[in-house]
Amino acid sequence: MSETNIEKGVVSSEGLVNEYGYFIEQPADFEYGIPEALSFSTWLVVATELCERFNFYGSSLMFTTYMREQLNVQKARSVSINRGFSFFAYFTTVLGAFISDQWLGKYKTIAIFASWYVLGTVLLAISALKSFSHSTGLALFIVSTYVFIAFGTGGIKSNVSAFVAEQVKVGYRPTSKPGVYVDSRATTERAYRYFYWAINLGALVGMALTPSLSTKYNYFVAYLVPACVMVVGILIFVPGYKLYTKKKPSGSVFGKVARCMKYARQNKNPESAHWLDSAKGLKDAEWDDAFVDGLKRSIKACKVFLFYPFYWACYNNMSDNFINQGMQMQRPSWLQASQLNVIDSLFLVVTIPIFDYFIFPFLAKRGIFLGPIKRITIGLWTVGITFAYVSIIQKKLYGTPPFFNFTGDDVTNDSFNYISIWLQIPAYIGMAVSEIFASITGLEYAFSQAPTELKSALSALFLFTNCGGSLIGLVLSIWSGDPQVYYSYIAQTALIVVIAVIFWFTFRHYDKEVQQQTSYN
Repeated sequence: MSETNIEKGVVSSEGLVNEYGYFIEQPADFEYGIPEALSFSTWLVVATELCERFNFYGSSLMFTTYMREQLNVQKARSVSINRGFSFFAYFTTVLGAFISDQWLGKYKTIAIFASWYVLGTVLLAISALKSFSHSTGLALFIVSTYVFIAFGTGGIKSNVSAFVAEQVKVGYRPTSKPGVYVDSRATTERAYRYFYWAINLGALVGMALTPSLSTKYNYFVAYLVPACVMVVGILIFVPGYKLYTKKKPSGSVFGKVARCMKYARQNKNPESAHWLDSAKGLKDAEWDDAFVDGLKRSIKACKVFLFYPFYWACYNNMSDNFINQGMQMQRPSWLQASQLNVIDSLFLVVTIPIFDYFIFPFLAKRGIFLGPIKRITIGLWTVGITFAYVSIIQKKLYGTPPFFNFTGDDVTNDSFNYISIWLQIPAYIGMAVSEIFASITGLEYAFSQAPTELKSALSALFLFTNCGGSLIGLVLSIWSGDPQVYYSYIAQTALIVVIAVIFWFTFRHYDKEVQQQTSYN
């Protein structure tokens, strides 16, 4: 089919057309779909997220070293405080989604929580003033991170990940090549890849810069710079008000979901393929059949998300246990152990465009469908392999002089063994590969499977799984000291491998169902 101008809101020879002039139903001659260029409004949201992630990672990366070096916090306690912060940062995502859906909408919610966020980062910088005692500095640190930054980032994350996808025009649009259509599913995947690319570019620059500032100047300067970058992010986001696709808050959808499910339970039809189908075909109900179908997909997505806390529990080791391991290894004087996190972000910044422009299009043209369940499973197995490697490195670290397993009386926070920190590089690359397949896919899967009214809520529930991962991490932090951390790594390796096997055999049939979804109605 040649490129055509399709009149909006009509039924063409190919089927129903939406307000964007895109076909809602998959055309009969559809062979494969391609993404279209991202809109300017999408790039504004992406740029805002870049600044927010610079702030978040540029600040949080230093939490472990800041607590241990300046606030004199012990190793195991620093891990517990860090995991507690991560817990609150993702626990508040549900609150952000509720406020957005109930009262403010995504745009206003993002702007308000971003402002609260900036206040927290400024207070964090103030906590680093050396005129304060260790106890006062720690108290200000916990207030700034737990009360301000955690709530700020949680309120933003639950909305911005859905808001960026809402800028994509939905449906199928013909191209000059017969059988090849612009497919908004592919465009949404592209939006999320570059959204994640911006996350890691912001993290890369923030993690490379701020620890260097703390070494050259002090932690006050190192924390103040991310606060200024966050102000820039707000200045990028707010003026784009008229350009964004904005959906008005329609009230919390959770009540509607509960009433729909209650009705289906009370009127359950044994002949229905799914128990929720009993809520279909009602003339005066507050929901329609499309909402019920979307709810069915959302419930399936939630089942998938139940496995993500185990992924995040392993992933979050990069912000504490990996850093603590690096602090006990030999490294150049100019390098902080925390800065090796840059490798994770650098790998993602380089490889995400490669996957977007070469690998995924190559697979699509050859009819190879790499569904979300396959991608997530690959991500889980990658984590398992990575943690097996980390366990080996930890064992090698404990077998190297002069401090061996760091249980001697002469051990200090500055003690290290004669083993190179560069051995950690494969671990950070492994975690980066897992993010491409597990983390990005989770965001895209949450958005694509939910009906319009549930997109923010389902995205927030996906992010909330990180909260579960932090709870698991809090339990595991009991064994973050020496030499128990070695056995913690082994346990996490075994756990994630078992989870990967169970996950695949439980959900592998979902990929076929996703592939058969052809309607944007």
